[in-house]
Amino acid sequence: MLSLGPLAIAGERLVALLAIWGFLAGTSAIGRRWALPNPARIGWLAVAAGLIVARAAFVAAHARLYADDPLSALAIWQGGFLPWAGIAAAALVIVAALRPWAALLIGIALLGLCAASALAVQAWLRPAPFALPREIMLRSISGSTVRLDDYRGRPLVLNLWATWCGPCRRELPMLVRAAAGSDVPIRLVDAGESATTVQTFLRREGLGDEAVLLDEAQALLRASDSGVLPTTLFIDASGRVRRIEQGQISRAALADGIALIEE
Repeated sequence: MLSLGPLAIAGERLVALLAIWGFLAGTSAIGRRWALPNPARIGWLAVAAGLIVARAAFVAAHARLYADDPLSALAIWQGGFLPWAGIAAAALVIVAALRPWAALLIGIALLGLCAASALAVQAWLRPAPFALPREIMLRSISGSTVRLDDYRGRPLVLNLWATWCGPCRRELPMLVRAAAGSDVPIRLVDAGESATTVQTFLRREGLGDEAVLLDEAQALLRASDSGVLPTTLFIDASGRVRRIEQGQISRAALADGIALIEE
């Protein structure tokens, strides 16, 4: 996650943006070297086709989750792409637009960037599973103590949020609904605010507080090594954090994370 004050961009999305920039720069350089017609235009067409197809393939794979809110399929800032579908579409554009030898050169550049991006995501952005400290104590809205350790032995999703956080407010209604109907516990942990502040906010927004917990000391935020909100932790039955999603999460990404910790 790259953050600048309250602004942040998820690391995987940053890598994707850098890969796209590298592909466009590489396409232009190859075009100039070999005097190809309109290399920049071909590069942009390939990127556009790749993004559209990658997003469409992801939405199709999660069609049931998008059925209740079809417009959420347009919320591309939440992430949700099938990379290899997009790469295939970009490759088809390149093959159709260029002579075989030129398409081969640009195709090699495309695959090289994709491979480098995949390695970067795996090595840098997806750390090995780790366990949270066992002594973390949270509180319910009513004031009762909740030990994080009480959830050991079953999968658990923890979403860290705050009332002042814009992306948190946008994703919260979906998370409240998901928590109410999920077999895997989903707990919405407010970081650093009082029960009165959180309760007032929830009442104003018409949201239930059954899944909400309080972490006034921000112990969970520190233990997860996350400096931004919202952050969603997917924890397996052994207590290991298997995935961390930083930034506003979609219903599809939530379902993918739950499937991972249920394995």
